[in-house]
Order: sequence, then structure tokens, then C-alpha cells
Amino acid sequence: MSLDPLPAGPLADSLLAELTALYASNSAFHRLTGDFPDPEDVRPEQVAAALAQEWEPPGTEILLGRSLGRLTGIAVTLAHHPDPADPDPWIGLLMVDASLHGQGHGRRLAALVEDRFRAAGRTAVRLAVLANNPKALAFWTALGYEVVDHREDQQMGRPCAVLRKELTGP
Repeated sequence: MSLDPLPAGPLADSLLAELTALYASNSAFHRLTGDFPDPEDVRPEQVAAALAQEWEPPGTEILLGRSLGRLTGIAVTLAHHPDPADPDPWIGLLMVDASLHGQGHGRRLAALVEDRFRAAGRTAVRLAVLANNPKALAFWTALGYEVVDHREDQQMGRPCAVLRKELTGP
């Protein structure tokens, strides 16, 4: 699997189509988040708007995971959380094409993101999991993340568990 940054700016139609298919494949996740008005009908313009919103915080990076040339996942990272008391980088989103769930793509994508943070000298990473998403909580805890807090997310006030993982070793 390769992991490449998505350049800021307008998206090529073919890339937007790939990203829309990825987002649309995850309707169950979008039903939990409420991020799209109709999780069963995710549109290119909605994906473009969601990605533009992801770019807003300084230090954001959008990473595309590809396997054999196919877009398999996306990760959105934040170099710094908006809370100045939080020293760790964050994974804001990690999503894998739903047709590939259970095949190890999510684990590989998470490992590549962690490797990027290690290479940048970061010693830990955090993320938030919606309280109504036990599958995601099980996924992240299986990867060694530990719940360190419970609070609402900053954008929509949804209850979340905050998880943290020390980034030791390769």
C-alpha cells in the first residue's frame, strides 16, 4: 500500500469520482456521523465540500492510500490539535472502502500514518471515536490505542472517546 498526500486545490474529476465512491461505500459510517444529508446518496460536490472543510485547520494533511493503483482509503491528519494543551498530532479520519473491510487495509493505512508521525519525530498520536461507533472503538483498541478521555467533538458536539497511542519503535 502506498500513502500519498492529496495536493491542496481543485480536484481532478477522476480523483473526485474515486473519492466519492470511497465515501459512498461507507454509508453505515455516515449514518452514525450525520456528515452527509443522505448517507445512501453521497454526491461529488458534497465530498469536495467535506474535503475543503478538512483543509481548514492549519497543519492538516489528507493522505490517500492506494493498493495496486486502486484508492483503498483516506486518512486526514492534524499536526496539532486546536487545544494548545494537547501536544500530540491527531488522526481526524481514517476510512477504507467498505468493500475492502476486514482485509487488513485499515491496519496498513493506520500503520503508514503512524510511521509518518514517527518519521516527523512525534512520540504519540490521538484520535476520537464517536460514542455510537463500537466497531471503530474495537478497531483502534486492537491497534494499541487506549481511551484517555471522553468529551464532545468540537465541530458538532457529538459524544466521543479520545484515544491515544505511544509511537515507540518502528
